Amino acid sequence: MLAGCNKEGSQHATEASGASASQAPGQPGQVASAATAASGAQKAGTLGSVIKAQLPGEAADTLRLIKAGGPFPFGEDGVLFRNSALLLPERPRGYYHTYTVRTPGTTDRGLRRIVCGGPRKQTRDCYYTDDYYVSFKRIAE
Repeated sequence: MLAGCNKEGSQHATEASGASASQAPGQPGQVASAATAASGAQKAGTLGSVIKAQLPGEAADTLRLIKAGGPFPFGEDGVLFRNSALLLPERPRGYYHTYTVRTPGTTDRGLRRIVCGGPRKQTRDCYYTDDYYVSFKRIAE
């Protein structure tokens, strides 16, 4: 896997892998698993929750786009999320897809994402991360 060169192609590879042993954008040399250990972040199988009203406005926009089936602002939106770190409930490969939550003031995609499971255009099994897949909160309806 490509890592540390901070190019769009390797960032895309990071997302498709579920960022299990790769790097967050803009942080060369810092491996996600090392960041998790240092921060005491979420362990597999432990999820908090957040209600939609508590999410940033941009996350609500992303949820609306998911329900509509797009159009999404980034070509990488909707790509497979493998959940290789098993931070989300274990499901068959192909179940989860990841979408960008815009971050005001950034020129790139930022760290915020929504990962949804199940059929496209549904938001019943979605999770929010604001730290590039280090931790997740289940989005409650």
